[in-house]
Formats: sequence, structure tokens, C-alpha cells
Amino acid sequence: MSAAKKGLGRGLSALFGEIDKNNISNEAQKNKIPIADLDRNKYQPRTIFDEEKLNELSASIKENGVIQPIAVRPSKYQPGKFEIVAGERRWLAAQRAGLNDVPVFILDIDDQKSLEIAIVENVQREGLNVIEEANGYQRLTKEFGYDHDKIAKFMSKSRSHISNTLRLLTLPKDIIGLLEEGKLTAGQARPLIGMPNASEVAENIVKKKVAAREVELIARKSSKNKIKKSEDPNISFIRNELESRLGLSVEVVNKKNNSGKIIIKYNSLEQFDAISKLLKR
Repeated sequence: MSAAKKGLGRGLSALFGEIDKNNISNEAQKNKIPIADLDRNKYQPRTIFDEEKLNELSASIKENGVIQPIAVRPSKYQPGKFEIVAGERRWLAAQRAGLNDVPVFILDIDDQKSLEIAIVENVQREGLNVIEEANGYQRLTKEFGYDHDKIAKFMSKSRSHISNTLRLLTLPKDIIGLLEEGKLTAGQARPLIGMPNASEVAENIVKKKVAAREVELIARKSSKNKIKKSEDPNISFIRNELESRLGLSVEVVNKKNNSGKIIIKYNSLEQFDAISKLLKR
């Protein structure tokens, strides 16, 4: 398991090189199986496929065939069937190209590894939109108990990137929709987190094509209006740092005698559990 995890950080070629030695028999290394015997990966983080690129890939496959085998694993629920681990785009494009069967690598891996490989393949080869990426990280957190540090090491990304990406999921649904459609970038949306009129601001950003830096200025002005003028700058700094590290909204109430309270706002039981675990450490 540890060897495969290191492979994830170095890229898919290294990962499959290690899995080849451990999990793929020489006889099964390159099989051809009917397209109808394949099902999509239930852990596939990608929900939107670019139609133009899919058609281009289909044309290439029609001309040259499927050059790189699709990684699959035996279905737990349908004997004789296989679940795609990596290569769903190739599978879809092969169907459009009219192929009856495709070459595959058959892997012996569990659900956790299947999700890990699916996320890495999409992020490294054909970028996910930022919400799909965030949902992938969230599944690692919810279903397999990953914390932000573990995801960062496994994905070879900074912890702040993981935390900031996950924070986008706390935005209103209409803004998340704009991110999924590519009408709003992560840089434009991130400053809107926690903003009372975020949806209204997002609409204006799209209409007026406001740059990310300008959105940050709008957010700062909005934040300043929310914060009481009497708030200690040191407390503001700590509050902002807590929000950045937790990925959640934090409120600090500080009285004149320097007593007070810290309020951490959560949006789901999973976030509540994560906070509880941190406090129990």
C-alpha cells in the first residue's frame, strides 16, 4: 500500500509500474474484453466530459485503436463484469468509434485505491473542474478518513490548496453551478466564501467579467463592514488564520475584559465530526 501511495505522488506511470509487479499477472496484463462488460467507476470524480474533446478522441481511436489499455477491476456485484478504474474517457470514445472490445489492465485493488487512482488520473491527465476535484477530496475525507495533510501528500499538492479547494463546497449552490460550468474561476469564487450577498456578487462578476484581484478587494470591503471597528487586529489575524486552516467560518467574540468565545460554524455532521476530532487531540 505504501509503495503505491508513493507512486501516486510521482504520477500514474510510476503507479501502474508498481501495480504491474504486484497485482497484475503476466497472462492478464493485456486482455481484450467486450465494451458491454465494462461499467463506469462509481468513484469517478468527473461528472462533466468535454464533448468536443471526446469526439476528437473517438476519431483518433477509430483511426488508431485504443493504444493505452483501460485499467479495470472485477465487479463485486456482477460476476464476469468489470468496473473501470481509470480510462472512462477512452471507454466512452471507443463506444462512439464503434469498437466491440477494448484492451484492459485487470487490477486487484479495493475501493479506496480505486478512488485514489481515479482522482489522480483525472487531475494529472485531463484536469477536473474545481468542484469535481473538491468532491473527490471530500470523498477521501468522508469515506476513508483522510485529513487535509494526508490528501496533500498523496496528491503532491500543498495543504492550503487542498483546504482552499474544499472550502469552495461551502459556497451557495448557484455559485457552485457557475464553477462547474466554467463561468467562474476558483480565484474569483474563493473570496466570496462567507460573504452575505455572495450570489449577487457572483452574478455581477460573470456579467462584468471582474478579475480575481478585484473580487478580493470587494470581499475585503464587505468583510470590513461586517467586522466591528473595535475588533483587535491581532484577533482578526488569528480568526482569518483559523478559517484558512479549518476551511470553515469562524467568529471571535472578545469582551473588554478579554474574555469571550470562539464560534466555529459547520454545515454538516461530517464537518462537526472533523472539528470534534481536532478538539480531542
